[in-house]
Amino acid sequence: MHSGKANRLIEEKSPYLLQHAYNPVDWYPWGEEAFAKAKAEDKPVFLSVGYSTCHWCHVMERESFEDEEVAEVLNDVFVSIKVDREERPDIDTIYMTVCQAMTGSGGWPLTIIMTPDKRPFYAGTYFPKKSRYGRPGVIDLAKGIKKSWQEKRDELFQIAAQVTDHLQSMVTASPLSGGLDEDVLTRAYDSLAKVYDADYGGFGRAPKFPTPHNLSFLLRYWQRAGERKALDMVKHTLDAMGQGGMYDQFGFGFHRYSTDREWLLPHFEKMLYDQALLAIAYLEAYQADKQESHARKAEEIFTYVLRDMTDEAGGFYSAEDADSEGEEGKFYVWTTEELRRVLTPENAEIAIKVFNVHEDGNFHDEATREKTGTNILHLTKPLSQLASELEMSVEDLERHLDEIRQTLWGVRENRIHPFKDNKVLTDWNGLMIAALARGGRVLGVERYTQAAEDAVAFIKNNLLRPDGKLLKRYREGEAALPAHVDDYAFMVWGLIELYETTFKPYYLRLALSLNEILLKLFLDKEHGGLYLTSEDAEQLLVRPKEVYDGAIPSGNSVAALNNLRLARLTGQRDLEEAGQSIIQAFAGDVAQNPAAHTFMLQAVDYLLGPTHEVVVVGDIGAPDTTQLLSALNSEFLPRKAVLVYPVTPQEERIAIEALAQFVQGQEQVEGKATAYVCTNFSCQRPTTDAAEMLERLRN
Repeated sequence: MHSGKANRLIEEKSPYLLQHAYNPVDWYPWGEEAFAKAKAEDKPVFLSVGYSTCHWCHVMERESFEDEEVAEVLNDVFVSIKVDREERPDIDTIYMTVCQAMTGSGGWPLTIIMTPDKRPFYAGTYFPKKSRYGRPGVIDLAKGIKKSWQEKRDELFQIAAQVTDHLQSMVTASPLSGGLDEDVLTRAYDSLAKVYDADYGGFGRAPKFPTPHNLSFLLRYWQRAGERKALDMVKHTLDAMGQGGMYDQFGFGFHRYSTDREWLLPHFEKMLYDQALLAIAYLEAYQADKQESHARKAEEIFTYVLRDMTDEAGGFYSAEDADSEGEEGKFYVWTTEELRRVLTPENAEIAIKVFNVHEDGNFHDEATREKTGTNILHLTKPLSQLASELEMSVEDLERHLDEIRQTLWGVRENRIHPFKDNKVLTDWNGLMIAALARGGRVLGVERYTQAAEDAVAFIKNNLLRPDGKLLKRYREGEAALPAHVDDYAFMVWGLIELYETTFKPYYLRLALSLNEILLKLFLDKEHGGLYLTSEDAEQLLVRPKEVYDGAIPSGNSVAALNNLRLARLTGQRDLEEAGQSIIQAFAGDVAQNPAAHTFMLQAVDYLLGPTHEVVVVGDIGAPDTTQLLSALNSEFLPRKAVLVYPVTPQEERIAIEALAQFVQGQEQVEGKATAYVCTNFSCQRPTTDAAEMLERLRN
């Protein structure tokens, strides 16, 4: 709904900014023009940060930014700037830190009021149009700021100076000295075990987030310490999430998080990064416990991403909204009457029982807590139990469920879809490339490997500059914005995984080249660790450094592990030192709160070893080579690095020798594919026997 008159955001590519392009608010994108205007007109700046699939961002837009009365006041008092946090995580990180420091909490939409030189003096999140329940409204807020700006400006500047000083002290804090040992892994495990929900899986009460890197860490801890409970926690959590309403039971893919303890009522948006990280967790669990349902869940996630979230040129889209037709979850829910209308009588009864459907509904409105009469389809029991209750075989039940899913899928496709954010982000694409490459390798599905290769080709053609540097975002033919540390770190991760799936030297070479640029542009040469922004990026209030592994792991954590893995793949000691120094820079933070850094702890686990380097001398695609690689891929061996040294073609052989000189001199035994297994820099005699190779790795 818009007036027909566009503001400056109409020139932007971000779907989030374009959603506000017809607001009567005189929005500017972040840039010099806006700050110059604020200086010239002596006005404070109203900064609003959000993203395209954010529910409360939509609410604030409908209530306030589309409202003529609000727009009149904002345009009078401020120069207003809109930022998409997914395009500019640097701006978001800095001002979210401000909001948390000033108010004790944060979230989106993020609202910051600041001086024309970008120094903040007021912060908050969602504001309604009119003040209510102790929450100030936008109009009252703007009028109050106008009065203070005119009459008490010194006080506002004093606050701005204090906030800026506080921000700088937070960013430049020196790391605590001292290394990390196995004790930090045990303490992280103990912390997670304390908050583990033994009834429903997951950690804490509500809301519950998937946080897949917690699960990947626990699998490594199980393997290192032989702690069976760590594996059980992972399996229970993955099973419970996969059965719950947080999982789209027939369209596939995970929603963002569960608003309750039971994984029933989700916040319905779907993010690309969740799909990638959860697919990896399911694949690792499958390698660890050989439970087929975990492999199937990874395949379903990939089905969703390749069907609904993939650009025809190969890149992956960012997200799908929670809302459609102005209502959260409307696209995803069902009434009993509707199920009986569209399904055969037999299938309707099965669906109602299996998916826990009630006449009065099981979907509560999040705000009012009232039942809506609609149902979120979810399972509360394994299929084997449901089959026996329905007096049929598991195979019969699965056949019925396939029919039900196909019918309901067809019906749902005709509904009004939630909005899709179709921008392609380099960092999240790196995560999805890592997941698909891992899927191709572990499940032996060529289509997943090909999708990962297509996505790398997309990045190379659209987001890799001629000088070898990355750009951040692609949409509708335009690649733009400087890349951040996550873009490099996550893309390098994806390339390492793709090399270890395809063994094409090109992917290892590109990983090394991007990693070199990363260390050159982002490293804090004085205190260690990587900055969020590159040394040639726009100068903001501070240059932040992040290590907290939140919804997605930090760029520092991923880069630490990448460097350790690349060191093992190439024999380059300087990469090992780079990985160690990133870990060391944040050792104090990690030691203080290990469970908040579970991806960094995967790097620590790798560093503590034992690590294994496996060189397979043989030709890709030859049956004997395939047999050795399949054996390697079937096991959960997270601290291994695998290289293939091909016998032919000559150019591939030379390419690997250039990247990893230590392979020279390794030959096949008796003309068969041969594995050279080295553990912690000491190598054993070569073997052509897959079982013998695995035995050495397990020991």
